[in-house]
Amino acid sequence: MTRVLILGGGGMVGQKLAQKLEAEGLDGTPVTLTLHDIAFPDGGVGTDRRVGNLSVQAEGAALAAERFDVIYFLASIVSGEAETNFDLGWQVNMLPMWHFLEALRAQHRATGGAYVPRVVFTSSIAVFGGPYPDKIGDEFLTSPQTSYGAQKAACELMVQDFSRKGFIDGLSLRLPTICVRPGKANLAASSFFSGIIREPLNGQEAILPVADTVRHWHASPRSAAGFLTHAGTLDTERLEGRRALNLPGLSCTVAEQIEALRDVAGNNVVALIKPEPNPAIAKIVDGWPRNFAPDRATALGFKAEASFRDIIDVYIEEDLNDR
Repeated sequence: MTRVLILGGGGMVGQKLAQKLEAEGLDGTPVTLTLHDIAFPDGGVGTDRRVGNLSVQAEGAALAAERFDVIYFLASIVSGEAETNFDLGWQVNMLPMWHFLEALRAQHRATGGAYVPRVVFTSSIAVFGGPYPDKIGDEFLTSPQTSYGAQKAACELMVQDFSRKGFIDGLSLRLPTICVRPGKANLAASSFFSGIIREPLNGQEAILPVADTVRHWHASPRSAAGFLTHAGTLDTERLEGRRALNLPGLSCTVAEQIEALRDVAGNNVVALIKPEPNPAIAKIVDGWPRNFAPDRATALGFKAEASFRDIIDVYIEEDLNDR
């Protein structure tokens, strides 16, 4: 039995991951799940649910002392909030990672080096900054142009160095924008990518704050859960010391998203999308990557959807009317 901890287990991706782990285990091995977050949805997944705040150093130390086998570090505030509240972004998205890794290092020492947990960190394509090539390859440098991206990049470096020293066996997954997200919109600058699909399918108006020529990199919540479970048992020797991965996804424009929605649901549903330019959001999104060639991750067995229609179909199958 593999003991798994999900930090940020109350969020959408954390809940999707927990659901997949409960159903399938890790590579066929049953798991016991502990979820930690500042709050949980009513009726959500997970029986061992811990409410707390990782920004409190003792909170992470207590969890580290339980010596879980696999730890998923999903906890963070979203991009828009991190950009508008500089102090909070660093206090929530960077400092808890440092304190938690230090707590894991203390457990490593206490066991004479025997305890080396797998740590999977959800990073972001926001670690990159332009100017961009047509497709970002695995050799492209990280140069974030938002506070959120800088915080994610800082955590990647911590995971890299603590792994190099043998305190943990970690890797960082640079998630595409996860779309279509169920539930209500959040404060992420990328929230509209889901909103322009989710809201119309639920009969509600959606605001489009950017031009429909904007191109972006997407994967579904189902793919996100698949990325994470695959990373939980991946032979990290195959990473050859480079522990951050650009993950597979789908590159498309907003116009192509809308056409996929039209194909699924018709013109009346598409008519619920209302353009309303927002320069602040447009500026953030303009600094994000648009397309990738994630050859390393693909060779390592990570998989995502082949079309945006596939992504919409996942939402309809799993989450439509879940608001």
